[in-house]
Amino acid sequence: MADRKPLHIGLTGSIGMGKSETSKMFQKLGIPVYDADAAVHRLYQRDGAAVEPLGAAFEGVVKDGAIDRAELSKHVTGNHEATQKLQSIVYPLMAKERARFLAETVGHDMIVFDIPLLFETRGEGNMDVVVVVSAPAHVQRERVLARPGMTAEKFEYLHSRQLPDEEKRAKAHFVVVTDMGLEHAFDQVKMIVANLRDRLKAGNI
Repeated sequence: MADRKPLHIGLTGSIGMGKSETSKMFQKLGIPVYDADAAVHRLYQRDGAAVEPLGAAFEGVVKDGAIDRAELSKHVTGNHEATQKLQSIVYPLMAKERARFLAETVGHDMIVFDIPLLFETRGEGNMDVVVVVSAPAHVQRERVLARPGMTAEKFEYLHSRQLPDEEKRAKAHFVVVTDMGLEHAFDQVKMIVANLRDRLKAGNI
């Protein structure tokens, strides 16, 4: 196994579906996880690579040497052109973060890429397998609106930018349902990993 590249598992799901907790479950099983949100946090923090270019592109978003995400959100929420500008700056920097992660995970049989907008950015073509995290719409809404600083308007905007859950599930190789408790979700993750390892051993993937 060490002489072949690890299986690339794309982990995705709409906002509030439980993807972050599911990501931790893969880590518990010893599988390295590239966390796209954590990568963005590193880029936005003091001395992060995105601070200077975003500060030049969006007035007032740099505070104490770091990107103020709430201020940045004011520029891009509901503004397609500003969102595209943001993406044109951040996506190439994230590509460098992913390359660094790959260099650090040589020798593993599988690795996970935790990417919220995997389908929306057409990133599924770079994955061998896609796992979608899902929950009923009312559960999703309750979870998201319970977050600090979240409003119904912001949720609707974020939700509108994402592929509908039913379409994501239809595109997935595996679906993890997260509204029946953490233990139930972890059982699903363990089954997925066992299935993939069996298929790797058999050369069927």
